[in-house]
Amino acid sequence: MNFKEQLLAEQHSHCFRDVNYLRISITDRCNQRCTYCMPHGDIRLFKHTEILSYEEILTVVAASVKCGFRKFRITGGEPLVRKGICNLIDKMTHLAGVDEVVLTTNGVLLEEMAAALYAAGIRRLNVSLDTLNPLKFRKITKRDHFRQVLRGIEKARRVGLTPVKVNVVVIRGVNHDEVADFANWAIREALTVRFIEFMPIGSHNQWDARQVVSIDEIRQCLEKVTVLQPIERGMLDGPAERFQLGTTQAEIGLIGAVSHHFCHSCNRLRLTPEGKLRPCLLRDEEFDVKIPLRGGCGEAALIGLIQKAVGAKMGHCDPALSSGQRAQRGMSRIGG
Repeated sequence: MNFKEQLLAEQHSHCFRDVNYLRISITDRCNQRCTYCMPHGDIRLFKHTEILSYEEILTVVAASVKCGFRKFRITGGEPLVRKGICNLIDKMTHLAGVDEVVLTTNGVLLEEMAAALYAAGIRRLNVSLDTLNPLKFRKITKRDHFRQVLRGIEKARRVGLTPVKVNVVVIRGVNHDEVADFANWAIREALTVRFIEFMPIGSHNQWDARQVVSIDEIRQCLEKVTVLQPIERGMLDGPAERFQLGTTQAEIGLIGAVSHHFCHSCNRLRLTPEGKLRPCLLRDEEFDVKIPLRGGCGEAALIGLIQKAVGAKMGHCDPALSSGQRAQRGMSRIGG
């Protein structure tokens, strides 16, 4: 199905997808400075009073459940730098109608927090790690946390968090030569690795189309390592094409937002730290829930706002690349 056919299909069917997945960014603060995520130089961070309180987040989650949302992901910035996160997760996992609460982290604090996260109800998580080279890691993140991240991944697995998925943003000239290395690491350690195309998010990230390594190119590289066995996607899965690596326990995911538009099947909303519902990662259209919440709006009004945000997804089949547009808000302020 080409782009025009996808657009027409969505315009004529409100049952084209089931939007059931909310990604919640609880902070814009981070203990790393990845070049594609955080702006260079001075960073204007949200004040504590500007971001949603945990109580406000729980109110949004409860209303989202009544709109059909079942899966929730905690993100940042780096979510583990915000105090009290385990209390939030514990309360979320005990809300009626919540099927799953998962987490995305850079892994820096994971070694010390893995057990508490498991006790709070997290059963699987994603760790962002773009290189297996310590020197390159420092260049990408501006920090010397490589060994901490590896220890964090190992600790998470020991306490029972499974699968631990490793997210890799593949950028030509930066880490594109490590695809096979990640695949072999996944095979040795029985890990899940997800390769993500470099996306034009934020006015600061110096995105260049020539640096995009398509998932087709990544797949070709992986096929030189082993046979890729397709895995059927589940109801709550994200956009990744999933493959088992040969007969091993390793799994690979390929996310091609640039070369293979999947907006027609996207099942998620994003909630930014300061309370904006964002229907599409690559567009700056947002719906404010913080002002109504702090103005005393009732649950019915909040549900109406969430439904409006879901409805705004119904035309977003173009990830704002072909039109020359790009999202201005940086990834650290959206939620990874």
